Amino acid sequence: MLQTIEAVIDIGGQIRLLEPIKLTKAKRALVTLLNNEDEPSIENALLSEETLGKDWNKHEEDKAWSHLQ
Repeated sequence: MLQTIEAVIDIGGQIRLLEPIKLTKAKRALVTLLNNEDEPSIENALLSEETLGKDWNKHEEDKAWSHLQ
């Protein structure tokens, strides 16, 4: 079973789990680095750009918004 556990990684690369876990044997893990809440993030916009572009770049969309140009 996959389990997600919040952790903090210090500048030296040491990982500190924010909640206790019990393991019966060593486990492999993947680490995803998240932006701090005070850091701007453009990743979501970049990930959705292609999909949204398919809708936004239609002739119908240009016509619907032409009164704002």
